[in-house]
This record gives sequence, structure tokens and C-alpha cells, in this order.
Amino acid sequence: MTRALTAALSLALAFSASGVDAQAVYTHAVQQGDTFASIAQRYYGDPTREVVVQEANRMKGADENDLVPGSWLFIPMVTFYRVGEDETWKSLALRFYGKEIRSVALIDANQGNRRVQPDEGAELLVPYPLRHVVAPGETLAKIAKIYMPDTPTSLKRLRQFNPGARIERGRVVLVPLFDLRLAGDGRAEASEAFNHAAGGGAAKEAQDEVESSLPELIRQVERAHFAEAVAMGNRLLGAQSLTSTQVVTIQKELGVAYVALERGDLAEASFRAALALQPNLELDTVRTSPRVLEAFNRAKQPVEE
Repeated sequence: MTRALTAALSLALAFSASGVDAQAVYTHAVQQGDTFASIAQRYYGDPTREVVVQEANRMKGADENDLVPGSWLFIPMVTFYRVGEDETWKSLALRFYGKEIRSVALIDANQGNRRVQPDEGAELLVPYPLRHVVAPGETLAKIAKIYMPDTPTSLKRLRQFNPGARIERGRVVLVPLFDLRLAGDGRAEASEAFNHAAGGGAAKEAQDEVESSLPELIRQVERAHFAEAVAMGNRLLGAQSLTSTQVVTIQKELGVAYVALERGDLAEASFRAALALQPNLELDTVRTSPRVLEAFNRAKQPVEE
């Protein structure tokens, strides 16, 4: 058994034995002429990520002679995860990283807020936790510079991800990599399952696009551009995999716009759709017009058979 394959199998066993959900990895069959840099270029579009490939396969310091044609290498990558009912930042961190305190990586990677839990149905980017074995003389700052952007934020993230870790020879430090996505030829060659996990994220991209559009929808309603708001709101609802919070916001704004356009039936339908997802939803009784409040209160009533 080759050194690369032995290392790859050891890594797989290490993840499964830890009780932490294994991150998705793609396996590359080494070909004649491959180098660590060319492999990194192929899968990440960046030859400098060769250090990631080496460390992920326990081949730090290896040269190209250690790449035996026909052997296999792990190509680690970020993944995407759809939030389920009652899941929190901490419960997800425990699931993916083994410690609740590591939720900071999930929050940062998804521009979240530790005081606001992820919305059910939201698709999150899950950073890849690269296992780095500390070499003599290494510090967290040096490790951060090897794998992460050279910014104070990177070092802070690494410290938060490894609270109380002893930085000494042979110890393992987990490095949360936010940008380890497949690109170029590697993405095209990956199997459907791996491509969905790491080259996908289509739902997250759609959710991010809708999130960036919601302020404009709200402004349209505030400026009494109701026809434009209706067109925009329905377009946003046509996006795939919206979060429940996004749907509630859109339906609420549509309800207000429909009232102004004398479509009370559609207004009630929009408010009813919002209430189905958020039963405790309330409108500001001071800033909301009486006509809108009337339609909203009618939507609260049970639908007659």
C-alpha cells in the first residue's frame, strides 16, 4: 500500500472515530507528472494551496517523488448544509466540529449573529477543519499564515477555533478554511455527489441574493411603489430554497402592497402564508394603516370550509 493511500485511510479513520461528522472530500488518482502544486491548481485554481493537499494527506514536507501514479489523494473541500428544525449554531458546531465553542466559524462564514440562530431551511457554508500537526517552533500566527489570509482576523479565528490548545510539536490544530471550494477542471471532474457538496451551494447563493434584495423590496413599499413591489416580491418568491424568514418578510410586504392596490383577497392570502410560517407574527399597530391591520386580522381568522 502506498504512503499516500495509507495516509488517506488513516485520515478517514481519524474523522470517523472522533464522533464528528466527516467533511466531504474528493479522491484524486495520481497521474504521471502530477505535482502537489498542479493538483492544487486543478482543484482549487490556486497552486499555493498545495500545502492544504499535503497536510490533508499527512504528506507535509513530501516531494514530488512521493506521488506514485495510481495512488489516491484526498482533496478536502467546504460543504453546504441545510438547517433543520431547532438546530442552533452551537448544535451544528458540535455536529461538525465536536465542540460548541467552534460555532464562531459557522457564524463568521455565513455572516450570522451569535444572538440570532440560523433560520430553518437556510443553507450554510461549513468551513473545512484541516488537521495541522504542529512542527517544532510553530506558533498559531505562523500556522495561520500558512493556510489563511494574512490578516488579524485569520489569527483570531484560529485562536477561537482552538481554545486552550497547547501549541507544541506533534499537537493537532484544526484550521477552519472558509474558501476551500472546487474550481475549474477539478469541479468538472468531481462526481455528482461531491460536486453538489463543494461545487454546489446553489441554494445558499439564491438565499444570499434574496437577502440582499429584501431592503429594496421594503423601500418600494415604503415609497408607495406598490405595483413594483408586487412584481419584485413575486419574483423573489420564485427563487428556490428560500428560508422561512425570507418568505415571511416577502409575504408581509406583499400583503401591504396588495391592500394599497385594492386587492384585499390577495393581501389576506399573503398574510395567511406569512402566519403559517410564523404564527406569532404581529404588525406595528402604530405605524401600520388601519386597512392593512384589518386585512391582517382577517387573515388570522380560521378559513371557513
